[in-house]
Amino acid sequence: MTDSKPRRTHLIAGGFPPGSAAGHDHDYARLRLLELLAEANVPASVGNDFSDVEKWLPVSRLLVTYVAGPHPDAAQCRAIRTWLESGGRWLGLHGTSGGRAERVEGVRQRRTVKSEHHALLGSFFLTHPPYCGFRVDVSDVDHPLTRGIGGSFLVEDEPYFIELQDPGSTRILLTAEYGPDAVSPAIGTLYPADTSLQPDGRTRVLGYTRDVGQGGVTYFALGHCHSPASRQAQAGDPTPATLRGAWDTDAFTTLLRNAISWGTA
Repeated sequence: MTDSKPRRTHLIAGGFPPGSAAGHDHDYARLRLLELLAEANVPASVGNDFSDVEKWLPVSRLLVTYVAGPHPDAAQCRAIRTWLESGGRWLGLHGTSGGRAERVEGVRQRRTVKSEHHALLGSFFLTHPPYCGFRVDVSDVDHPLTRGIGGSFLVEDEPYFIELQDPGSTRILLTAEYGPDAVSPAIGTLYPADTSLQPDGRTRVLGYTRDVGQGGVTYFALGHCHSPASRQAQAGDPTPATLRGAWDTDAFTTLLRNAISWGTA
């Protein structure tokens, strides 16, 4: 499919419910991604959710998603899967591993509901401890998606806990050891166990790629950003009112450039 299609990308960036920032500066992320696509001479269409994704997939080589809440329903997942199997590629960022959340009795936080979306993406968001600095380790420095970033890099971001859905078909690219202080009350309450931990009991996956038919999916958990307009500060919260985190690092920018090349080649 991709050989007969122009180097076009469909970018989805937005929160839920419609019009909500959901704690993220989607405008900033959208602008940065569009700048990188323009730099690579890749034209793009833009959406705030998956409502019309079926219209744009047939004319796109790459789907890029930076979302906090919006997720494809069962029918949209089928459309994306068919497109991927025919050669399309999907770059999911940060909150793409989330989705619909449900209330849990006696707990203020909500629990992510696992769906067809997560099976297709290849990961499922559990939770994250508070924003902090940590080292990201690169599992394969010679892979086209990680080329040029070295064996590790430092970043400030939300330390995501994600559960891989099909480890056997997943090529892990980025991992991190958050250390003993990275704990979340969601483990043991919302979720019975921390299924994000790898077999060594220390590391968690932050980036991977997997084949789907003739196409594929790449996911990077990094990328939190917010502004005063998109996130209401809580009393005593030391997090800066405007935060760019990984977006201000050369390593994350290189990852995104590599992913655009991977997805539009």
